[in-house]
Amino acid sequence: MTETATGTYVIRGAAILGGDAEDLLIRDGVIAGRGIGLSAEGATVIEAAGLVALPGMVDIHTHLREPGREDAETVETGTRAAALGGYTAVHAMANSNPVADTAGVVEQVHSLGRASGWVDVRPVGAVTVGLAGEQLAELGAMADSRAQVRVFSDDGICVHDPVLMRRALEYVKAFDGVVAQHAQEPRLTAGAQMNEGTVSAVLGLAGWPAVAEESIIARDVLLAQHVGSRLHVCHVSTAGSVEIVRWAKERGINVTAEVTPHHLLLTDELVRSYDPVYKVNPPLRTDADVQALRAGLADGTIDVVGTDHAPHPSEHKECEWAQAAMGMTGLETALSVVQETMIETGLMTWADFARVTSTVPAAIGRVADQGRPLEAGEPANVILVDPAARWTVDPHKMATMGRNSPFAGRELPGAVVATFFKGHPTVLDSKLNTPYRHAAEPAGAGSNN
Repeated sequence: MTETATGTYVIRGAAILGGDAEDLLIRDGVIAGRGIGLSAEGATVIEAAGLVALPGMVDIHTHLREPGREDAETVETGTRAAALGGYTAVHAMANSNPVADTAGVVEQVHSLGRASGWVDVRPVGAVTVGLAGEQLAELGAMADSRAQVRVFSDDGICVHDPVLMRRALEYVKAFDGVVAQHAQEPRLTAGAQMNEGTVSAVLGLAGWPAVAEESIIARDVLLAQHVGSRLHVCHVSTAGSVEIVRWAKERGINVTAEVTPHHLLLTDELVRSYDPVYKVNPPLRTDADVQALRAGLADGTIDVVGTDHAPHPSEHKECEWAQAAMGMTGLETALSVVQETMIETGLMTWADFARVTSTVPAAIGRVADQGRPLEAGEPANVILVDPAARWTVDPHKMATMGRNSPFAGRELPGAVVATFFKGHPTVLDSKLNTPYRHAAEPAGAGSNN
């Protein structure tokens, strides 16, 4: 950070949640004022006319890979990408090496996040030991650790044993935790390569039926109802899944669900190219599924957008389709994709965007100081977005180590031009008449909770 940084900032004339233009005063890590004509001695003034001010985004579903898979991503590079994408908190999934199934590993991830300082890193604990689906992991110990884990998931692998899933749901009730299920019945997807449908039949690729996802969701919402626990469904991808979640909510079952940006935009028609960048779990579905997902997000059936950011080394994606790893990067493109699919289509407003990308994911993860309203006295986790911007995705210019973006070469709308994490500008674009360009100094060790 340059010597001219004062720690006090006046954001002038931003449209708060896309509404009226107001000023925000940031001082000592909190929003010190909101109104018109604000000023403060020695403050850095950010001219934000034409920009939208939003609470920092919270990703409920991020793969940071570290420890053990630093060839794909590190906490440093992944959280840097998150800050550039407008995130101030991410939930780091458990499928690292070693698996985050003990208090020691989740505390290591938590410490790495504190050291990087770009965003708040909340480790997700594994549901089962080694993600093997055979015995429960140390759920209570992870909850009581310094990381204070509240989200547990074997993401990438379904907790397919109903007895084990029931026990997990019962266990997490003691500390207000939530089990985040990767809904995939493994016996229905053995050898599957893409969505089961017309395109898979034409290409001769083994199909991945929608019912493999829907049957697990149906089972688990009933289990959650039976034990009175919280269930979160990761990356729903089919119209049928939306209907099951809607049915469960109508009956008062405590279930939340997420959708990824790529499932809001891309379809299985892209697999005709045989480009492994489009290979993902769950697979890209049909246009009818995409439209149902958008409608479900708009009406609140789907609660949040989770990126499922899944970086891979190039050699794991630049190979034959059958051998390629599943997954896509998403932290640096999520805002733009949601703007294109939900805001520019008229399905949602910027206030709705803040709800599904910040307020509700923070509530699901029990992250008390994130997703807060942009009001005086609240933590200064704030982003500024230029909704009129257009940019072309170049994975080689991204902070993430992963180059497996399905949006490479695609023009997208909207750009994050500033990210404030607890009052510190981790991203601040030079167009805002300040001396910074993507500030090179993170918030520092110990800045996270």
